[in-house]
Amino acid sequence: MKSQDETLEDWCRALLQAFELEDVEVDVNEVLALAGVAAHSVVRPAAPLTTFIAGFAAGMATGSGQAPDAVSMQAALGVARALAMDYAAVDTAAASPTPAVEPESAVSGRATDPAPGPSADTRNTGA
Repeated sequence: MKSQDETLEDWCRALLQAFELEDVEVDVNEVLALAGVAAHSVVRPAAPLTTFIAGFAAGMATGSGQAPDAVSMQAALGVARALAMDYAAVDTAAASPTPAVEPESAVSGRATDPAPGPSADTRNTGA
């Protein structure tokens, strides 16, 4: 009987073959980690939605010649991870009573600053 990791690797290869993407390397653990961040930072159904949109953004960036596969995937996964983590931080801050003195991260505007790297707006980015 195959392990879960073996099954996922086989499934990933089957999907890539079905879409004629055999030469694309997918870091299954990285994708699953992003799904976990989205599920725990936003809501559970955000996991497949987040990974789909990140993959679509990476494909668009690669297809338009903005970046090679690996770079596009890492950038898209990074943007999605940062956005999910910031979403949780903003949601938590909104649910908490306002402190008398704002913490340094709130003063710096961290939650509203764009994530380092490509913009989350996939229409004109490398993600």
